[in-house]
Amino acid sequence: MNKPTTLDASARARRWWARAAFVFALGAAAAPILVAGVLGTAALLAAGTGGVVIAVAALYWFLTRRGLIRWISLAVAVAAPIVVLALFLRADLLWVVLVSYALGLLAVLCARIALRARRADAAMPEYPASPPRHPFIIMNPHSGGGKVAKFDLRRRAEELGAQVVLLEGPTVIDVSELARQAVAQGADLLGVAGGDGTQALVAAVAAENDVPFLVISAGTRNHFAMDLGLDRTDPTLSLDALRDGVELHVDLGTIDGRPFVNNASFGVYAEIVRSPAYRDDKAATVLSLLPDLLTGHAGPRLEAQIGDTVVTEPQAVLVSNNAYGASDLAGLNRRDRLDRGVLGAVTVSVANTRQAVGLLHRNNVRGLTQTTAAEVIIRADTPEIPVGVDGESLVLRTPVRCTIEPNALRVQVPRTRPGVRPAEPNFDWGALFGTAFRSRSAASATAD
Repeated sequence: MNKPTTLDASARARRWWARAAFVFALGAAAAPILVAGVLGTAALLAAGTGGVVIAVAALYWFLTRRGLIRWISLAVAVAAPIVVLALFLRADLLWVVLVSYALGLLAVLCARIALRARRADAAMPEYPASPPRHPFIIMNPHSGGGKVAKFDLRRRAEELGAQVVLLEGPTVIDVSELARQAVAQGADLLGVAGGDGTQALVAAVAAENDVPFLVISAGTRNHFAMDLGLDRTDPTLSLDALRDGVELHVDLGTIDGRPFVNNASFGVYAEIVRSPAYRDDKAATVLSLLPDLLTGHAGPRLEAQIGDTVVTEPQAVLVSNNAYGASDLAGLNRRDRLDRGVLGAVTVSVANTRQAVGLLHRNNVRGLTQTTAAEVIIRADTPEIPVGVDGESLVLRTPVRCTIEPNALRVQVPRTRPGVRPAEPNFDWGALFGTAFRSRSAASATAD
């Protein structure tokens, strides 16, 4: 008798996780009915849903109004869940709500395990890489609060044979030109210890000259390093790629010819970051600018053409080098792959309270769109618009064109690294039902 393959075992495990999700979901629905009856359950749902809707609507008013109305709205947003909690306590049904919530949470966890892609399917393929003979690394000693000095990155890199240039001193250094000069002088690897904006500029030079690129996680957030599976807590481990590395072939985004490794943002976020007061007092600046930006009284009116889809007057647009996961409201958790050859695009349009509430159940098509395309064009009713590109604030002429260059960049990473945790899947009842109850042969065919 043939032993079951790993694929069969994986499919069988996923089937049982999916069935467990349905069991917990039924339990979550049945618990309040058994205790409170149908009418009591309807009252629980009405109270809970009403509290959430009121809180979200009040928060929207808090963000879009000024003066006394703003602070009254905040008070309502805080009071709404407290009132709902008090109603549940008064009816002695809080424990039922907590049990139902716990069962629902277990259902979601089981469903995500059942629908989650296998790690092998989510991982980018690795290619052999030889240790570079003349690596050239640019380091920004000010990035990440001084990580270059804290981790002694310059000395460690030079011990591995790298030529290191620090971005310091009174003169502004053109990192792109510096990288081009290094390649002309024989550099066979370009690296950066710094922010994602600097990395994008040097990555473009590496792509132009078909030399490997090294990412050292010495920035503040290190989003690109995270999505490459690098260790963000210890940037010295990135240097292991110089002696025992592999290559990942990843895509590179461009915005009007300028490269970006993470994303470009338009609308509300770009306008806020552009404000001179933002760096001194972020919270006060956001609260001051949001009312006019969200209600359309300030900032340019945008139009986003995402492939064949046109979104009119979005308040915020995010264009990313490959798509972010879509398991949360904005889809901004992480990218499990950087080699799918597409741009990710998220647009948000919340022009009134109804649309703000509609975002809760993600059925507001105009309010929230998440899709992919090979090209995104942003138009506006002004000749120039602010854009945030990999965390840097720019002003670009409209229309602004974003494209993707598939497999343009050879990134050299350590053979041993934490890796990328696959993004959580969307909660899809149809797919979950198919996973739980399809025949074994169908499950094997789907897995293949």
